Formats: sequence, C-alpha cells, structure tokens
Amino acid sequence: MIESPMPTRAEVSDVATAIYEGADAVMLSAESAAGAYPVEAVTTMNNVAVEVEHDPTYREVIEASRRVARQSIADGIVAAAREIAETTEIRAICCFTHSGTTARLVARERPRVPIVALTPLIGTARRMCLTWGTHCVITGEVERFKMAVVSAARAARALGIAEETDFVLVTAGIPFNVPGSTNILRVAPCDERLIFRGGPE
Repeated sequence: MIESPMPTRAEVSDVATAIYEGADAVMLSAESAAGAYPVEAVTTMNNVAVEVEHDPTYREVIEASRRVARQSIADGIVAAAREIAETTEIRAICCFTHSGTTARLVARERPRVPIVALTPLIGTARRMCLTWGTHCVITGEVERFKMAVVSAARAARALGIAEETDFVLVTAGIPFNVPGSTNILRVAPCDERLIFRGGPE
C-alpha cells in the first residue's frame, strides 16, 4: 500500500498469516514512513487482524500450538490463571509487573479474557503496549497485596472491562518490586467493600 489505498492479496495474506501464527504485533515500514496512504495502511492492517481473531479457526490454531512450558512457579501461576479465567466468570487477568515479564507470560497463554498489566514504571507500560491482548495501566507503588487487588479492581472497572459485581484474577510477586517473583494468584471481586471485608493481607 505504498502507492495504492487498496492492499494487494499478498499484503493481506502476510498480515493474516502473522496473526494466525500468534504474533504479538505487526508493523509497517515503507507504508507508514514513505507511503502515500499511511492511515489507510494501518486501518487495513488493523481490520485484517480483528477479522482473523474473530475467525473460529484462529482460536483452534492458537490452542493447538500452545506449548506446555512449566519450568518455574511463574509458568504454573499464569497457566492456572488462564484455566481459571476460561472456566469461570472471570472478566480479566490483572498482572502487577515491574519488568513486564508476568504480563508477557500471561499473554503467551493467549487467554480468552483481557489482560490488564499494572506497573508503576512508564517504560514498562510503553513496552507492554506491544504485548498481545494487554491493556497497560500506570499505578502507584504498592506494599500490600490487598492494595494491589484494589488497584486491579479499579483498573478493570475504569477500562470498562468489569463491573462492580464481576470478578477479576490478580497475579503478583511477593515481595513486591522484585522482578521475576510471580508467586501469587487470587480471584477477587471488583467490589472494593468485599475486598476490604476479607481481612488483613
């Protein structure tokens, strides 16, 4: 689409193939840097990606190609998070992350629910914007897990992913602010009154 507002069959096929193969993101080079139709090119690419992800075959391909990688506690936590989210009424998987690793591990599982990555680091949030299915939220530092759960519930409601009557799944690493320490998972209500009623954490 460097010189044409309409894509060729090969261009559409290239984007579709990348999505079917599980790419986190796709990019344009000449089309957006020097092409005559950069907006149309990006719009077309987005439309192709959305269409592919709504194809029932896409979910079959992704699930068939999922590799079992259970080499650490974090791998087990994110695999469990996906399974719980897909077998219950969970609205989102919320990850507290400093480096972005937890959110990337969750995205690798390709869950059927949105991923909310919460981080106090703007650099991490910017990198996470390229991770599949991830909504990035910049949040303050937290020292207690209960406040992390409250932040996750607020973020899910603010993004319009969940209502107060819904539940989200929260993953984090205890102690906080230590990269690569994902070791906790909780199904939590989005109603903050119920979170605080649960006692100290």
